[in-house]
Amino acid sequence: MKTLKALILLCAISVFTTSCYEDKDDTQVSASEINDFVWKGMNVFYLYKDNIPDLANNRFTSNKTYAEYLRSFSKPEDLFESLIYERESIDKYSWIVDDYIALEQLFSGVSTSNGMEFRLFLQPNSSTNLIGIVRLVLNGSDAESKGLKRGDVFNAINGTPLTTSNYTSLIAPSSYTINLATYNTNGTPENTDDTVVSNNTSITLNKVQYAENPIYKTKIFTVKGENVGYLMYNGFTANYDTQLNAVFANFKANNVKHLILDLRYNPGGSVNSAIILSSMITGQFNGEIFSTEQWNTEFQQAFENENPELLINRFTNNNKGAALNSLNLNKVYVLATNASASASELIINSLDPYINVVHIGDFTTGKYQASTTLYDSDDFGRDGANPNHAYAMQPLIFKSLNKVGNTDYFNGLTPDIELKESYLNLGIIGDENEKLLAAALATIDGSISKLSAIKSKQVETIKAFKDSNSFEPHANEMHIYKKLPNELIKRLK
Repeated sequence: MKTLKALILLCAISVFTTSCYEDKDDTQVSASEINDFVWKGMNVFYLYKDNIPDLANNRFTSNKTYAEYLRSFSKPEDLFESLIYERESIDKYSWIVDDYIALEQLFSGVSTSNGMEFRLFLQPNSSTNLIGIVRLVLNGSDAESKGLKRGDVFNAINGTPLTTSNYTSLIAPSSYTINLATYNTNGTPENTDDTVVSNNTSITLNKVQYAENPIYKTKIFTVKGENVGYLMYNGFTANYDTQLNAVFANFKANNVKHLILDLRYNPGGSVNSAIILSSMITGQFNGEIFSTEQWNTEFQQAFENENPELLINRFTNNNKGAALNSLNLNKVYVLATNASASASELIINSLDPYINVVHIGDFTTGKYQASTTLYDSDDFGRDGANPNHAYAMQPLIFKSLNKVGNTDYFNGLTPDIELKESYLNLGIIGDENEKLLAAALATIDGSISKLSAIKSKQVETIKAFKDSNSFEPHANEMHIYKKLPNELIKRLK
């Protein structure tokens, strides 16, 4: 079947009578031509190939049966979705796009945004009415320029009350007006008597092309005469690795002895950026195993037989030749919540065998798989991509294991100090009195009484509904750019 597949694109596509798509130059391309790319890419790379009968190498006995199979899917998206393993529970993260230019911009940190990150909650005594609470206002964004603040509450958009059935349509437009409200607990711990009242204030937000710098906040505190570095880092974006190194140069110049890494809203990103950040936190493990990869059975065996080093990601001491500013720490304090995913979890899991990682916050998302971008080319790389369409896939290709083999954390990583954010009293990011940061500082201080006082504070019982990260396309992503040997790919095709 491996040789059969190489012939199919040449001898079968021309006879297909399926839907056609147009690229930006109005060149028509058969849906089945794209379907051929989809099936072949998934057959070679997909992590869960062994669990999908339609991806078996012996699935088709002839060109004809393969062509009929491709023709049975009128859209590439339908074929792709049919090949996903347990979409609701195991593979929630593979996807396909029809515009890889926009995808590449997203991975570089450029997207369309108004700069408001928020969480939706059910209103008291309601199963349908919602409120939104702003958790973060991005630096230099439209939301910041309009004066929006962390902790602001809104209960309507464009004058329409938010509900479980309309929230997606209300936040979809490029411009909308949020109607602010006041949440009143009436001084009781129960939420049955809580009220939400509109306060006749509104803010119009506009989504514009926005390049988010993931380095949101840095500060240096002093605890018991020693400097404590604080970094809120909101995305593993390779374009900002040099700036990240500059942050650590400042920490190093200020003789930082402790580090608080705030990943509470970080949905992930580049594996390489995670390696670089971990290497700057440490520095004493250059060349040692950061993480290993487990691919589908066929790919895994090929790696192990020919170049097992390709399955290993190692700590480094440089970024593209530039020396890293490493702190050589033996302990790090990581603030992480259920909005922390993929590469954020990779940091915690991969550092754990080497240093003391004190995880403060909540259980994380539970995403341990990584993906890569596949293009319609001979080796699935960007060079030589089919000019007749702009489809690309981002399937899960491997799962990450730390040095001692820990993976499959379906339910997220368990905090050492469990502490949930109080959305009705969020505090100011980077302020020493903000709940999660205060807990980290108290832990560094060794003050059991301070930590106990923080943990004893009442957490509101309003029921969370959705997080704004889940509305973003391809959130919770952990992707890798790895040049694989052409000979290996061609042999597996």
